[in-house]
Amino acid sequence: MRYGLVLWAQKLLNSNKNSKFLVTYVRSLCSTIQINDVSVQAQHPQLVDSYRTSDKRSQDQRSLHIAVIGVPNVGKSTFINNIVNHRVCPTSAKVHTTRQLNTAICTMGQTQLVFYDTPGLITQREIRKHHLEQSFKTSYRRAIQHADVVAVVHDVSNNWTRKGLPSTVLDTLKGCTYLPSVLILNKIDALKSKRVLLDVIKILTNDMLMGTRGVKNAAHALTAADTVWTCLNKRESNWSHFSDVFLVSSITGSGMHELQEYLVGEAKTRHWSFPSDVHTDSSPEALIEESVRARLLDYLPQEIPYNLNCELEYYSVEKHVVYTSVQVQCPTPRIERLICGQSNGKLRQITERVTSDLVEMFGQAVSLTISTATKETKTSSGNEN
Repeated sequence: MRYGLVLWAQKLLNSNKNSKFLVTYVRSLCSTIQINDVSVQAQHPQLVDSYRTSDKRSQDQRSLHIAVIGVPNVGKSTFINNIVNHRVCPTSAKVHTTRQLNTAICTMGQTQLVFYDTPGLITQREIRKHHLEQSFKTSYRRAIQHADVVAVVHDVSNNWTRKGLPSTVLDTLKGCTYLPSVLILNKIDALKSKRVLLDVIKILTNDMLMGTRGVKNAAHALTAADTVWTCLNKRESNWSHFSDVFLVSSITGSGMHELQEYLVGEAKTRHWSFPSDVHTDSSPEALIEESVRARLLDYLPQEIPYNLNCELEYYSVEKHVVYTSVQVQCPTPRIERLICGQSNGKLRQITERVTSDLVEMFGQAVSLTISTATKETKTSSGNEN
């Protein structure tokens, strides 16, 4: 029985088609096939070496899971796309582009960083007022449940809000004091003078950083828990328990390398959650729909794009080309005409922009068709790129 399994495994190795599957299967049979068996080593050294190499790599693996939180439009998705060096999260200039939990993965050497992109933190009252999904309240909780560290992204380009953390952020930090947290001051490229940053850091952290860069402070929150309630009851706009502060620009990439090095240093020894060549756990179909919806936010005014529904009609990959079609369902013919523009000019612009996003996302050629339809007329117009 054992000899037959080894012969079968050797055939797979010689075919060079199922090496990953083979290593996984051999690992599951390790109790039956002892790789230190002299006869196995002598007759099938390639099989033994493959197993040992894979096992050694898995033992050296390290990972860190980061929940990225913040109020709407502080640049969380753009920040994540930049730090993982891959377009994973759809972005736009409007608020509420991210409406559900997205996962972005960056693997460097033996370390894997997993980022959870969450919708902007808002109150239950705002959810009811704007008729938003309940995912705005549940997504950040799910992210924190799986996280090793919480990263708070704060916009320092806004002169009115940069010197205080929003109450939604403070309430969220209060609920996860068992996790270390870092403060990420984003959009520093928009500041004319960087002198203001020192004052902002002192105010937001209450001039109390819990540790120094590169030193683990996972247990600090437990000892500080008694003082958390005092801070929040006063409704102060700062948090005294950040492990560190980073100054970054999601647009230029400034400060990203230092933050990445810090996170790699905080990684824990354990098996990866995803293969090294995977950048997200979202399906291609979901990424296409969200990319179309994000660009509609950029090209359409006011609240109009929030009332549109994007539905994938077709998706296929043939000869390294992605062929896909998305239908935008409009509530009225007037809005449909607004999307299409004169001679379908605006719809053509949207299609070209989404196609560019998808090429960057998938790393291959994309043929995209976006069509529009209304419930009243049951007719559609479309544009292909």
